[in-house]
Amino acid sequence: MYNEKIKIKEKMEQLNEKLQKYAYSYYVLDDPEIEDYEYDKLYHELLDLEKENPDIVLENSVTSHVIGEVINSFAPVEHIVQMGSLQDVFDEAELYEFDERVKNAVSSAMYVVEPKIDGLSVSLEYENGRFSRGSTRGDGNVG
Repeated sequence: MYNEKIKIKEKMEQLNEKLQKYAYSYYVLDDPEIEDYEYDKLYHELLDLEKENPDIVLENSVTSHVIGEVINSFAPVEHIVQMGSLQDVFDEAELYEFDERVKNAVSSAMYVVEPKIDGLSVSLEYENGRFSRGSTRGDGNVG
């Protein structure tokens, strides 16, 4: 059993290392190395291993924080509300689980669905109907 746990932890560490590398290329360098679908599959593989093995904790797991970092080309913007990442849904069961979570949080939710368009997560702020500031997600707290 002990050797099995060591192998599982090694697999989790390998997945996490790959995901961090791919995320850095995607979010910071704006130079993706793999398709989003492939990244998402690796991410969910790590997430599943974490759920199946709650006794194994990776302190720097990509599943526990927003990926990205602030680039110093612009002045930093502190977000009033933390910007998070969207959750991926791969099958009908996950879609229904998402709907249940939304219904528990919002009494009368409506959905608008469109094809996924990859790009930059941004916060656009308006004052009196006029654009006043735009920022990237950055690390979720500072963009």
